[in-house]
Amino acid sequence: MEHQASDDEPPVVRREENKRRRRKMKAFTSTSAVLTDQIAVEFVLPTTNKNSKNPDTLHLDVTGNWTIEQVKVQIWHRAVTTKLCPEFYQKYSPDHCMLLYQKKGNWNEIYDKQQVFQTLDCIRYWKALRKEVGKIHLVVRQQPTEDSLQYQRFLNHLIGYDVTDVSNVHDDELEFTRRKLLTPRKIELSDRDPKLYSMDPWITTKPLPEYLLSKISNNHILVVIHKDTTSQTIKVSIDDTPVQVLQSFFTKITKKRAILGISEDVSESDFVLRVCGREEYLYGNYAIKDFHWIRQCLKNGEEIHLVLERPPDPEQDVVQKEEWSQVDDCTGVAGTHEQLTITEKDHEKVFTISLWDCNRKFRVKILGIDIPVLPRNSELIVFVEASIFHGQQLLAQERTTSKPFTEEVLWNTWLEFNIKIKDLPKGARLSLQVSCGKAQTQTSKENECKNKSRLLYYVNLLMVDHRSLLRQGEFILHMWKMPEKSEDNSSVNADKLTSATNPDKNSSMAVAILLDKYCYPVALPKSKDSPDSEMEGERGQREMPNHLRKQFEQIIATDPLHPLSSEDKELLWHFRQECMKDPKAYPKFLSSVKWGKQEAVAITHCLLERSTIWDRSSLDVGLALQLLDCHFSDENVRTMAVRKLETLEDDDVLRYLLQLVQAVKFEPYHDSALARFLLKRALGSMRIGHFLFWFLRSEIAQSMHYQQRYAVILEAYLRGCGEAMLQDFRKQVEMTEALQKVTREIKQMSAEKYDVSAQVVFQLRQKLEGLQTSGLPDNFKVPYDPGLRAGALVIEQCKVMASKKKPLWLQFKRADPTTLSSDTIGIIFKDGDDLRQDMLILQILLIMESIWELESLDLSLLPYGCISTGNKIGMIEIVKDATTIANIQQSTVGNTGAFKDEILSQWLREKCVNEDKSLLTCVPSSAGLVKLIF
Repeated sequence: MEHQASDDEPPVVRREENKRRRRKMKAFTSTSAVLTDQIAVEFVLPTTNKNSKNPDTLHLDVTGNWTIEQVKVQIWHRAVTTKLCPEFYQKYSPDHCMLLYQKKGNWNEIYDKQQVFQTLDCIRYWKALRKEVGKIHLVVRQQPTEDSLQYQRFLNHLIGYDVTDVSNVHDDELEFTRRKLLTPRKIELSDRDPKLYSMDPWITTKPLPEYLLSKISNNHILVVIHKDTTSQTIKVSIDDTPVQVLQSFFTKITKKRAILGISEDVSESDFVLRVCGREEYLYGNYAIKDFHWIRQCLKNGEEIHLVLERPPDPEQDVVQKEEWSQVDDCTGVAGTHEQLTITEKDHEKVFTISLWDCNRKFRVKILGIDIPVLPRNSELIVFVEASIFHGQQLLAQERTTSKPFTEEVLWNTWLEFNIKIKDLPKGARLSLQVSCGKAQTQTSKENECKNKSRLLYYVNLLMVDHRSLLRQGEFILHMWKMPEKSEDNSSVNADKLTSATNPDKNSSMAVAILLDKYCYPVALPKSKDSPDSEMEGERGQREMPNHLRKQFEQIIATDPLHPLSSEDKELLWHFRQECMKDPKAYPKFLSSVKWGKQEAVAITHCLLERSTIWDRSSLDVGLALQLLDCHFSDENVRTMAVRKLETLEDDDVLRYLLQLVQAVKFEPYHDSALARFLLKRALGSMRIGHFLFWFLRSEIAQSMHYQQRYAVILEAYLRGCGEAMLQDFRKQVEMTEALQKVTREIKQMSAEKYDVSAQVVFQLRQKLEGLQTSGLPDNFKVPYDPGLRAGALVIEQCKVMASKKKPLWLQFKRADPTTLSSDTIGIIFKDGDDLRQDMLILQILLIMESIWELESLDLSLLPYGCISTGNKIGMIEIVKDATTIANIQQSTVGNTGAFKDEILSQWLREKCVNEDKSLLTCVPSSAGLVKLIF
C-alpha cells in the first residue's frame, strides 16, 4: 500500500468508465465528484521544522477509497520514512492525533476512523470552493482539563447517569453520538435570540375562544401594572403587543413618574412586563390575548397583575465553551454504492465493501449461553430463538435445538436465515430470545414444546451499526430478564425493542454469538443509482379499477390499530402511487413495504423523496406520531414524520412532549431526527427545556433499557441550556433527593397502611427542620410548574398523609417578592407510585380541553400539576379546598356508599344549584381529590 501514497506516482483514472458512471450518479450533492481515485491534500503536522520554525507539512495524493484510519497510517509512515522529527513519530502512534479542517471559521474533526475518505464533507466543501489542494491539520489529542472533568461530573449528577462510562457498550455509539450532537447544538445556539430565550414568552396562536371573547368588553381589558409598592391600572386592547401596553402605561403616568420612582431619562424600551409572582414574561411581537397567562386570568375571571421591571440579563444564560471540535457533517454515513463497491476496482485499493455486493444468506453462530445462577424454577430444556426484525415486521426466524437447562449450555451451531445480507435494511435488529419448556420424550413433539415454551431472557443486536457498518465477529451479549407476573411489566413491550445490553454483568444471562468476518468493513450504502427508480415511474402509474377503489378506501379508513391482512398489503403495494396521493394512507402503505427486500426499500425511498404531498399537507400530529411508533424503523420514514412536526408551535410541542420522549425508544440509533428535534426545541424554549429535562431524567432513573439513549440527549441539552437553567436544575435535583430520603425514612417508621401517628408527623417536621438549616436550597422552581418559585418550608403545615405510600404533604412559602397571593405552594411528594400514568391521564384532559376550545366549549377543567421526577417518585400539586370521593360517598350513605356510582353524580347536582354554572373538576388522583367552583 505504501506506493499508493507516493507523490511521484500518477493517479490511475479510468476515463471512459468514469464518464459513463458520473452521468448517472447522485453523490451527496450535485457539485461533488465521485469515484475520484486520488485527492490532493496538504497535511499540516504537529511537529515543527527546525530550520524554518514553521509546522512540518506533507503533500499526499490520498486514494479516495482509503479509510481515515488508513490515511493516518500513511501520514505516519511518510513522516517516519522522510525522517521528520523521529523523536515524535517513533514514540507516538496515529491514535495520539486527530485530523481537523476549517470550514466557515469552525474547526471540524474527521472523527470516524472507519469512514471512506472520499465521502467526507470537506471534499464537497473544497470542490465548492474550487480548491485544487485541500488542507487538513494533524493535531495532538489533548487530555481534558480538571475544569472540564469537574463540569462533566456536575452534568452526570444532574443527568443521573455517567455518560462517560463505556464499560457496558459493545461499540462507540455513545461517544459517537455525544460528539455528533454538538453540531445541532451549536447551530441552535448561534440562531438563538438571547432576549427571547431569557424571557421565553408562553403564547399560542390559536384563535381566542368565543366564550372568552364574551367576557371582554369592547375588545379591551384592564391591566394592573405594579412598580415597587405602587400600581397603575390601564385599559388596553387585547390586540396590543407588550410594547404597546408599555407605551400606554408610560403615556398614562407622564405626571406620576416621581411617585412610581421612574426617572425622566428612561422609556418603555428599558422595561419589560412580568406576571406578578411568576417567572413568566409578556414579551415579543405578539398580541396580549395570545399569552397563556392572560387567557387563564380571563377564563377564571381574575384581575391581570403585571410587574414593571428591567429585563433579565441574557448573560445569565451563558453556555460553557465547548472543548470539542465539530465532527464532519457526514461522519458515520456511508457513501453511494458506486463509491463503496469492489466491482472493477484494483484489489489493493479496496478498503471497504458495499453491503449490496454480499449475495450470500445472513447467518449467526450460536455458541452458547451462560448464567451464574440458574433460575429457582428452572425448566428441563432450553433453546435460543433468533429473529430478524425491522420495526415490528419479522423478516426471518430460526431456532436452535433444545438442550437441558444448566448453568452453561453450548450449541456451537450456525443458524442460516432466509434473507440475503444485501437485503438487510438499516435499523434491522437480530433478536435473541432464550426460552424454556418441559422435556419431550419424542422428537416429533418439538413444535408442541415450542408452543408451550416460556420466554425467560432476551437481547437485541442491530446488524448494521450506527456507522452503517455490518456487524462482524464475536459478541457476548448480557441479556434482559423477562419480568415475573408479580412484577410491573407495563413497559415490557417497549423494553423488548432496546438494543442496549444488561449492565448487570455479574448475575445476568449471557449469550455468545459469532457473525461472519470479512477482510474489510462492510458498509451499507447511502444510495444507489440503478434502473429501479427509472422503471418505477412507468410501473407505478397504474389506474385503479373501480371495484378495487372501494376496498382500497376501506383499508385506508380502518383504525390504526387494525392489523392489515397479506391481501391488503399486496393491494397497497401494487397501487403505491395512489397511496402517495393521500398522507392518511402513508402509515398503511409503509406497513405493506417488504423491508427485507432491497429493491422494495429503494422504491419506497424514491417515492417518499419525490412526493411533495406530505410536506404540503396540513399538519396532522396523530399521523406523524403513527410514523414514529414501534412499527417503523426506517430512517427516511421517521425523518419525514419529524419534518412535519417542525411546524408545531412551542405550545403544541409541550402538549405532545410526553409521547415524543417515549417515541425516542423506537429509534434504532441514539442519533436521530427525533432526538435532534427535541434538542432544538428545548434549546430554543426554557419551558420546553424544563419539561424535557424532567421527562428524560425520570426515564433514565426507571428505564435501564434506554438509560444511555436518554442520557446522551439530556447531556446535549444541558451543555447548551445556559448557566441559569443549570443552577435551577441543580436546586430541583437537590430538593428531590433530600425529600426522597426523608420519605423513605418516614415509610420505615410507619409501615402500617393508614396509621400516621402524631409521633410520625413530629419526626417528619424535625427532619425537615434539620434539612432546612443544613442544606436545602433556599428556593427552587416547582418541577410541575416552572413559572412558580418555592421558598422555605412552612414546617408547621407539613404532615404525612394517611395513605399506603405515606406521601408527604408539604407547604412552601412563595419565593417571588412580587407575589400578591398569601397562599403557600402546596406539594404532595410521593415515593412508590409511577406518576407517569397520572401524567398521561392529565395530558389527555389537556388535549381534550384544547379540542373543546376550538368549538368554543368551556368545561372549566383545571387539571392539577403532576410530574414524575425519578423511579416511582414525583410531585403532585395540592388541590386546595378539596374533598375526597370516598368522603363524598360515605357522607351520603355511610360506608356502603363507596360501592354506589350514582352517589357522586347526585352530590354534584346538589352542589351545582345553577345548572348554567360550570363545574371545575380535577382528575381524581390516587388521593381521590375533586375540586368544585360555583
